[in-house]
Amino acid sequence: MEPLSVPDLDDQIDAVRQGRTPSRGDILRLCTKAKEVLGREKNMVSVPAPVTIVGDIHGQFQDLLELFRVVGDCPDTNMCFLGDYVDRGYFSVECSALVLLLKVRWPARVWLLRGNHESRQVSQVYGFYDECLRKFGGPEVWLALVEVFDWLPLAASVDGRFFCPHAGLSPSLDSTDQIQAMNRVQEVPHEGPICDLVWSDPDDRA
Repeated sequence: MEPLSVPDLDDQIDAVRQGRTPSRGDILRLCTKAKEVLGREKNMVSVPAPVTIVGDIHGQFQDLLELFRVVGDCPDTNMCFLGDYVDRGYFSVECSALVLLLKVRWPARVWLLRGNHESRQVSQVYGFYDECLRKFGGPEVWLALVEVFDWLPLAASVDGRFFCPHAGLSPSLDSTDQIQAMNRVQEVPHEGPICDLVWSDPDDRA
């Protein structure tokens, strides 16, 4: 499998932006490179301001493109995505591919965190798995992408002042050092600090 070059990345980014679904081979190559890039990052990444913080995308590809039109595009704008790229919408493959391509192309400008939908159990139920079967005729692309999701960081610190996980805090954690010490490369557990960081949404009653 040939490595991805910068011209390859630029061509694929342009193609996906134009609405073309990446080929199975392109996604598998992208997943290999993305794991390499994400593997160099800590569990909690340090992000410099100014940065645009992006919430759930959930397979809404046109919304993702509109976001870039409104707030600015890579690499001119720092972007930190808080997770939930997949499920519910019909273009989870394209959304995942585009943000991963941007991460690989500009790793010091784009940060991708893990959400609760970046998991095998959840994405099998809420649409991503079925989308991959429809578009590629089998589970290989889904398996490759959910393996990449295991490598996504769990939180970001913006200028050391703002703590940004996908969801909320964990009663199991007393310091960010504990986040850095965890083994994140696994399926989202049913309980514990990793589960809390991607599932514990703030409650207005708290």
